[in-house]
Amino acid sequence: MKFIKHITIVLILLVSGIAYAQVKFEAKVSKNKLGVNERLRIDFEMNQDGDHFNPPDFSNFTVVGGPNQSVSNSWINGVRSYSKTYSYFLAPKKQGNFTIDQASITIDGETYKTVPLKIEVTSAVDIPKDPNDPDYLAAENIHLVAEISKTNPYLNEAITVVYKLYVSPNTGVDNWQEIDSPRYNDFWSQNIDMQGQKVQTGTFNGEDYRFLVLRKTVLYPQKTGKLNIEPLSLDISVQVPTNRRDIFGRRMMAQAHRTVSAGSKTINVKPLPEAGKPADFSGAVGDFSFDVSMSKTELKASESLQAKVEVKGKGNLKLINLPKISLPSSLEVFEPEHNENVITNLDGMQGSISDTYTVVPQYKGKYPTPSISFSYFDLKTETYKRIDSKETIINVLEGPTSSANSNDNLVANNAKKPVVLSSDQFAFIKTKSNFKPITPSYFFQSNLFWSSLLLPFLAIPLAIVFRRKKAERDADVFGNRIRTADKLAKKYLSNAKKALGKKEEFYIALEKALHNYLKAKLHIETSDFSKDVIKNLLGERKVDVQTITDFIAILENCELARYTPITIVTMQQDYDKAAKTISLIDKQAS
Repeated sequence: MKFIKHITIVLILLVSGIAYAQVKFEAKVSKNKLGVNERLRIDFEMNQDGDHFNPPDFSNFTVVGGPNQSVSNSWINGVRSYSKTYSYFLAPKKQGNFTIDQASITIDGETYKTVPLKIEVTSAVDIPKDPNDPDYLAAENIHLVAEISKTNPYLNEAITVVYKLYVSPNTGVDNWQEIDSPRYNDFWSQNIDMQGQKVQTGTFNGEDYRFLVLRKTVLYPQKTGKLNIEPLSLDISVQVPTNRRDIFGRRMMAQAHRTVSAGSKTINVKPLPEAGKPADFSGAVGDFSFDVSMSKTELKASESLQAKVEVKGKGNLKLINLPKISLPSSLEVFEPEHNENVITNLDGMQGSISDTYTVVPQYKGKYPTPSISFSYFDLKTETYKRIDSKETIINVLEGPTSSANSNDNLVANNAKKPVVLSSDQFAFIKTKSNFKPITPSYFFQSNLFWSSLLLPFLAIPLAIVFRRKKAERDADVFGNRIRTADKLAKKYLSNAKKALGKKEEFYIALEKALHNYLKAKLHIETSDFSKDVIKNLLGERKVDVQTITDFIAILENCELARYTPITIVTMQQDYDKAAKTISLIDKQAS
């Protein structure tokens, strides 16, 4: 009997050891069916510690929390119990039936995997208003708001978007991260530095709240019509109060995750009025002053002066093209140096921009600098204004005299005159001679003789190779069509560059260039063009989604731009974007 008891005990210990040694690694979810506005928790549990944990790809979900790691290790009646868990909190991106793939981990040199899980995501469900539910409390006490300074600005008028996060006094925020950041595709944008921001007090829907300014952005609309501002979305870890209390009577807090969004906003951009628009108007909008100044007005020939064309004020300074200075041809003018001294705050751009020209006179005389003008649209009066510069006379006191002018006469026109060398100028020393050797040279048996004799024989194989290549090229009908379309694309893109400033010609040429590029790249005819076909074909060539979107956007711009007011700055941006996008497609397409 004792022997049997011993055998039984040994068997029990062996079975217990085997049971303990069995590795378990499994995935568990909080629910298999949820609404698109709900959260899903998934836990990956194991009964032994492992290495190289590899979670599945949550492609149809947004990870709003995790991975959170917890370990439990206990001894009960001499039996060890171990558990390790990786937890994730997921938010579904859309409705549908999805599969969460396998996770894997390595334990004692062996790789273990979980079983795939089926998840059904339905339409949004009504979340019960349970005052004890942390998710409900978080939804009621946290709000993200986008405040827009003006919803109906003029083209190129500054507006600001301020994002504020409102939190009720009895709710705490542990951390947050951006899920979706707004992209301002139809705006020139600049973010304002937000360092040193402090929590402030205010009201939201008539109740007291604390709020923090998360982001301030200045926008200058570059198109007219209704433009969308994409929403800013945050995932926030929140501490909300519960009905439970600790031993000291203080209310206990519960953690929840909350996704908040400022929502999409629509801006209705007004075109600038056509009535009274100056012919030289280049898109300046705001309140400006204009000046043309000279560093000195009296100097000697071969000395230099600085001519400065400057615009100061408040408005779209970085988007302005300064007028060019016009000087007599006897003054040598070098390319200008562009300078910007602009700050951007909630009121928009303020400061100055300038072009500084280096001018070197060639001859003695007096030279007038003709007046140039600068025009802009004044937002205060909603009218166009023009500022003319003053005429300045540059007096060159010493230097050579041009035969076309006398010292006492004023040079009053800009016609180019021939350069006449004066007698007191240096005659430079010649560094090369044209001496010829006295000993005669003969063509016979010279290097040139032998080269001329052998060259026809060397040219025969080259001519044969060239002829074969030409025959192969002529037979390649498909390749010739592609090369022809490629040449046309380059030709039309060149025509578009030449037509900058002429809206109709520019966008017609740009659209033809894009179409001919597609014919060369995708091997399709003009009759087959449609946006869906282009998207599908570029997608099949493994072109990046953003690049495809930019290409389609350029085609849409070409269609719409003919019927809306467009500045030369916008044309230049469209041209640069088209060249960049074609280059990206060439690099990415397989």
